[in-house]
Amino acid sequence: MVTKQFTGSPEDADLARADSLAREIFSDVANKWAFLIVEGLGDRTLRFSQLRNEIEGISHKMLTQNLRMLERNGLVERTVYPTVPPRVEYTLTEPGQALRATVDGMCGWTRRYLGHIEAARRHFER
Repeated sequence: MVTKQFTGSPEDADLARADSLAREIFSDVANKWAFLIVEGLGDRTLRFSQLRNEIEGISHKMLTQNLRMLERNGLVERTVYPTVPPRVEYTLTEPGQALRATVDGMCGWTRRYLGHIEAARRHFER
């Protein structure tokens, strides 16, 4: 691996770092499972099994991986209660709620343009 010395201004370094972080976060959260988890949690606190029941078709492994990624990015808070067996609950953080508003907007966009998108796909398939 080659490391380059950054020679720009501090402001340029901050912009470059922000751009890099944005790309990383978008790469993480821009998948169907992450969006469905954010929607599934909504403004509720759910246990793993409840969340899994909310999201049709998600495997245990995919739910676990995506919850860890969302927690790593500060979008989901995981609370473990010291019971036997341990009780674990998940809730969206403030940034997670803000992402939810964006996801809701995307869902609204989809509903609004669904007919147009379906017509375009039919036209393309011909």
